[in-house]
Amino acid sequence: MTTQHYYGCGMEEFMYLEKIQSPEDVKKLDVEQLKVLAGEMRQALIQKLSVHGGHVGPNLGMVEATIAMHYVFDSPKDKMVFDVSHQSYCHKMLTGRKEGFSALRQLDGLSGFPKPHESACDAFAAGHRSTSISAALGIAKARDLQGRKNHVIAVIGDGSMTGGLAYEALNNAGRENTDLIVVLNDNQMSIDTNVGAISKHLNSLRTSNRYQAFKENFKQIRDMVPVIGKPAYSVLEKVRDSAKLLLLEGAVFEGMGFKYIGPVDGHDLPELIELFKNVQQMHGPILIHVKTEKGRGYPYAEERPWDYHGVSPFDLRTGEPLSKSSKPSWSAVFGKKIVEIAKHNQKVVGITAAMCSGTGFQKFRKEFPKRFFDVAIAEQHGTTFAAGLASQGMIPVFAVYSSFLQRAYDQIIHDVCMENLHVVFAIDRAGIVGADGETHQGVFDLSFLRHIPNMAVLSPKNGWELEAMLDYAVNVCKGPVAVRYPRGTASENFEMQRLPVEYGKAEWIAKGEDIAILAEGHMLDAAYGAVERLRAEGKNPSLVNIRFIRPLDGEILRAVAENCSHIFTVEDNVRDGGFGSAVLEFYSDNDIAANVKNLAFPDEYIEQGTQAQLFAKYGLDEANRITVTATYKDSTSGDKKTCTVYVGNVNGDNRYVQLKDSNMVYEVGSSIVENMMSVDK
Repeated sequence: MTTQHYYGCGMEEFMYLEKIQSPEDVKKLDVEQLKVLAGEMRQALIQKLSVHGGHVGPNLGMVEATIAMHYVFDSPKDKMVFDVSHQSYCHKMLTGRKEGFSALRQLDGLSGFPKPHESACDAFAAGHRSTSISAALGIAKARDLQGRKNHVIAVIGDGSMTGGLAYEALNNAGRENTDLIVVLNDNQMSIDTNVGAISKHLNSLRTSNRYQAFKENFKQIRDMVPVIGKPAYSVLEKVRDSAKLLLLEGAVFEGMGFKYIGPVDGHDLPELIELFKNVQQMHGPILIHVKTEKGRGYPYAEERPWDYHGVSPFDLRTGEPLSKSSKPSWSAVFGKKIVEIAKHNQKVVGITAAMCSGTGFQKFRKEFPKRFFDVAIAEQHGTTFAAGLASQGMIPVFAVYSSFLQRAYDQIIHDVCMENLHVVFAIDRAGIVGADGETHQGVFDLSFLRHIPNMAVLSPKNGWELEAMLDYAVNVCKGPVAVRYPRGTASENFEMQRLPVEYGKAEWIAKGEDIAILAEGHMLDAAYGAVERLRAEGKNPSLVNIRFIRPLDGEILRAVAENCSHIFTVEDNVRDGGFGSAVLEFYSDNDIAANVKNLAFPDEYIEQGTQAQLFAKYGLDEANRITVTATYKDSTSGDKKTCTVYVGNVNGDNRYVQLKDSNMVYEVGSSIVENMMSVDK
């Protein structure tokens, strides 16, 4: 099939796409019209994603398969469950949400992932990989128990198929033998090139000439039978299944109890429609292996699919990002430094869970191919694998996104920390990440790491300190250690303050009195802005770069409590169980009276949107917030002093509050806020 390219500028009037308001409208078109619809959807996707960014490659590859599914099946009665959902944009277009793409991944706009509250056609929310088969099996069994008759379809990519959860689900589904359809979208890539035995097996299925020849012969035999009754068709099915078992090594899916169909051309609409219609009549667990081309229809994405998995806004004509920073990202700083460390320490090995480029490991992989391990989408395995390496004297550095490390919680406790093994966790995308929303915000790692015995947790203020902490974590530490850093451009502030990293020691940025701000990591930038504002108002606050969340610097915390009557903690994490909680626990355990306010994210899932958008939603943007200047008496000098805060929207019995010049939002009881507002405005 010839690939058509759709990359014009401007939004044309579409012949068929504009008429699609629900899956029922898809069923009104004939096959030739559906082919035109596919082209229109590709053009619309490219145009819209160039403005807002998003997951380009996977969605361009799934256009025909998604159209065929909605043409044959009846959504929302039939349940479609998308894995990780990088390929769900086409589904959203066909289920009445195409107008929402003008605000894709924006605050209060269309999510980049399925959301049941968005549409009844979204059967299950998703954002992490390898979950769709498990969820779909649960939905299918609920259907059986409730006596309903409908189809359940799980859509999963070949990258997600490398995750162990997918195989736990396949094993369970085969044993249950319930009606379940799994559509395997095989584009030979996840974020990076797929690795491992499963990837090799799928490739053997794609390239087996013997099987392809047999499939054609099978079609010919079937077509020779003028009237094929159920008995005859059943015989042919058995012949085909037996041949597959003989011809294909592994027979992984058949061995788990699935009927395997494929591979089929994921861009051949007539074949896909015929296939799905036939599958409708079959029973038991079925896996359809659909081969697609990532980025199909946009030449730049076809040529560089790894660059177009998830992208920021880009120029349609050149394919280049609309904005590029000349400064290195936190991931780039990590990538450069870990290569330097590994050159001088032969024990260092690198581990990634299918995120080599995302975490900055590309150069390490090139320089030390024998010391680099991509474990595929398997964070649990990656963690215990690292523990095994460490038990034999190696120093594994596992670079992983914060939200994905959540999956390895048990392994961190049981396999790494319980044995006090020297494993370095380089935690990327810690804190708020933005447009990917709730499923990807890295705002829980401080809370789930800091309470684990033997674990040290560090957070750098800038790029230089990240390098210093990595050096310390690898070459000085002896047990488990985590270094967390955010998404985006690495801070270059405080470059002249280069205090060597010492276990459990914080850093004074400024010593003052009455007011102290204790900041975690890159939040020091925001905290310093608040300090400057306080200085302009005649105050002399203290500012501390906390550096170690675990263990805390008790000496500095005691000094702060002695000299300051008001202490603020600032962190890029949820409030519950985070850095601020650790400070409060320290003061409580040591019987130290201290007035501490924790500035962190509220106890809720933080939705998609830019920082400015989120502030506006909380009512903390300049147009909507209430500015309060609270006046108080300095307990030491007796002088009258002031502090400016912004008061935003009501959330239950609390209100959102932001300290002036801070980037953090926290919740405060409404009664306390009202008392504060009655003082001096």
